Amino acid sequence: MRTPRRKLNWTLPALVAGLALSACAQSIEPPGDPGVCYHVQPTSDGLKYNRLPSLQPDLESCAAALEAMRVRFLSMGGNQRDIAGAYQGSFLFLVPAGIYTSTSWEGNQFLALVRSGDGRLVVPGAMPMPPRP
Repeated sequence: MRTPRRKLNWTLPALVAGLALSACAQSIEPPGDPGVCYHVQPTSDGLKYNRLPSLQPDLESCAAALEAMRVRFLSMGGNQRDIAGAYQGSFLFLVPAGIYTSTSWEGNQFLALVRSGDGRLVVPGAMPMPPRP
């Protein structure tokens, strides 16, 4: 009969080995060039970084430049509503709800800007909440 202790002796090394292998997984990280904003396009060979023409002073300006590019392409008949970008070591993900950031392509995404009622991009919490009835 197996005892719980023997089972623990076998599962602990397996758990440690699994964690060690997952820590070695390669993550895709964005370029960290200061002030350079990129449009990121996933391809079959990985990610393609297309540099936007002007330098951007901060992440919000890069997000606004990407949003302007997205709107311009939609007005010319494009159909890509979700786009991605990169700025100084952070990925930007432009989706209908707002703009999310992440330090890796596969990592967790954090809300950076939200859309206001009229479609503008604003910092979360910047818009006053309507009074409760």
